[in-house]
Amino acid sequence: MLQAVINAFKLRDLRNRILFTLGVLVIFRLAAHIPLPGVDPEGLKRVFEANQLLGLLNMFSGGAMMTFSIVAMGVYPYITAQIIVQLLTPIIPQLEELAQEGEAGRQKMALYTRLVTVPLAALQGYAQASLLARPAAGGVPVIANWGFSSGTWLSTLSVILTLTAGTLFAVWLGELIDEQGIGNGLSILIFGGIVAQMPQNIASLWVSNPWSLLLFGAITIVTVVGIVFVQEGQR
Repeated sequence: MLQAVINAFKLRDLRNRILFTLGVLVIFRLAAHIPLPGVDPEGLKRVFEANQLLGLLNMFSGGAMMTFSIVAMGVYPYITAQIIVQLLTPIIPQLEELAQEGEAGRQKMALYTRLVTVPLAALQGYAQASLLARPAAGGVPVIANWGFSSGTWLSTLSVILTLTAGTLFAVWLGELIDEQGIGNGLSILIFGGIVAQMPQNIASLWVSNPWSLLLFGAITIVTVVGIVFVQEGQR
């Protein structure tokens, strides 16, 4: 495996694509540490510590939710938009015709997917911010000036627009990887977010219960082996 990596870096085009992909991942991880304005980090941390479901969502976002960064939603609204467009394709004749028009049709389908992503990201951003805007243990709101009253609607709108723009920025980074990098851009961004939290999660599991870490490792190995067996299977 090490020799394969060395051979890959010997090829100039492949080396440039790998370095470009790593550079985009670094940019995405830097954006994941830029918090939204008006967020109380200590109060947000207490909310996540008190809710295990939020902790799980934070793991899949690579820690972007705990800091409530500009890319806290990642590329998930875009993935939801892709699923919606795929489900509507056999139902709407115009979309089905576009899907059969080759590259030009795929580009139009991608454009429609991005257009659907915008309202989905705005709706998810509002729901996510409303969930995290509750007062923390000390009674201080996690997000200041939240709501659509006369004095807070502008800050609320700025949070929703920033989260929506963060999702579109993440999608754009994923498309850059598709065009100039290596691998599937969206999958790599999701993978990078999950892997970023793995050292911290492994350390916490080892401190709390080493047996749970061993069980988690065994389940992971069995899952990977099963996926590879099915994926590479032949009839």
